[in-house]
Amino acid sequence: MEVKIGIADSNRELAFKTGMSPEDVEKRVEAALTAQGRSVLELEDEKGRRYLVSTDKVAYVEIGETARRAVGFLS
Repeated sequence: MEVKIGIADSNRELAFKTGMSPEDVEKRVEAALTAQGRSVLELEDEKGRRYLVSTDKVAYVEIGETARRAVGFLS
């Protein structure tokens, strides 16, 4: 599954693939964004790398399946 995180005051987004389910990602994002005080959103990709983003800088989070490319000729 692919996750994209838009960061405030940045023209780039953080994009990576994770083995987590969409529900698990959504729960982590919601918990981090609704926490009192300063909070950090923590997610992990397929290779075990951890991503930490301060929640006051999160502009948006896009959760979606990785699109499969068609192989061969399409008509």
